Amino acid sequence: MAQAAKQLSFAALRRQIKTERPANVYLLHGEEGYYIDALAEAFEALVPEADRDFNLYTFYAPETDINTVVDTCRRYPMMADFQVVVVKECQAVGANELNKLVPYVGASSNTTVLVLCSRGAKCKSKELEKAVAANGGVVFESVKLRNVSEAIAGFVKEKELNIEPKGLAMLADYVGSDLSRIYNEIDKLTVALPQGAMVTPEVIEKHIGMSKDFNNFELVKAMSERDALMAYRIADYFKSNPKNNPFVLTISMLWTYYSNLLLLLYSKDKSEAGLCAQMGRKGNWLSPDYKSGMRMYNAWQLIEILRLIRRADCATKGIDSRRDPYDIVRDLLFNILNATGRV
Repeated sequence: MAQAAKQLSFAALRRQIKTERPANVYLLHGEEGYYIDALAEAFEALVPEADRDFNLYTFYAPETDINTVVDTCRRYPMMADFQVVVVKECQAVGANELNKLVPYVGASSNTTVLVLCSRGAKCKSKELEKAVAANGGVVFESVKLRNVSEAIAGFVKEKELNIEPKGLAMLADYVGSDLSRIYNEIDKLTVALPQGAMVTPEVIEKHIGMSKDFNNFELVKAMSERDALMAYRIADYFKSNPKNNPFVLTISMLWTYYSNLLLLLYSKDKSEAGLCAQMGRKGNWLSPDYKSGMRMYNAWQLIEILRLIRRADCATKGIDSRRDPYDIVRDLLFNILNATGRV
């Protein structure tokens, strides 16, 4: 089969599976399980439904002898160009067992696509990983999601849509770091919108159900401007819609915002690029929320606020408190807005 690139992104690899002749061997491993599950499904989809009894084999490494996997890979496909052999849960077996696949990888069958899935952990066999890469196979490491906004932006682009900055922030706020949920929500937009359409806050509100006016993005904006009335309205909305507005996420976003704000106040480079770098972000565009916050809060107030957020976080977890978490969040907003900086 065709030689394949040894390192590909998730989007590129999924595209390659659909459009190109696959390589003989794929090793999918790493912390982020969603990518591995999605790619395994893509490989399985290469075999037509009617042919799956003959040309698709799924094994679970802890329950299967490796020699059985190798024997299956050596078989010829039935009335097809190739067969697909998927071995799941490779993370549950040791390196010695996985090493038994190395001789096969070095002389793999051109009529078999072998897919090895180590979900949630890197492959325990360095020897197998090297063999796959050295023999025209593909090694894909599924890295844990670090930047939700980048993942959303990438998937929106992959779906041939565009998204406004506020819409991007709203989605990141709403879906969190659950990749499965991210892809499902954006798939909804793909069905509802034409190719090249712009994903706006109004579109998100209509098709996903998140309020464009009452969300954590707008809450941070209200707090940055010390708009108490709007902040309390959003807090009350959260309490009336707890399923879509978990208080844990609200406290986390407040912590992120105010801790970043403290970093910005102490930054020596006050240019937008310098301030972004201070927060560990690329680019030279600073959110207006941070610009407003730098005017509204001083360092001593921010130190007090971070203490208040930590106490509120403990209280919502039942430490020295049995109050409704949303009432604790509302009181936290009041205390933040009235922080004097006495610590």
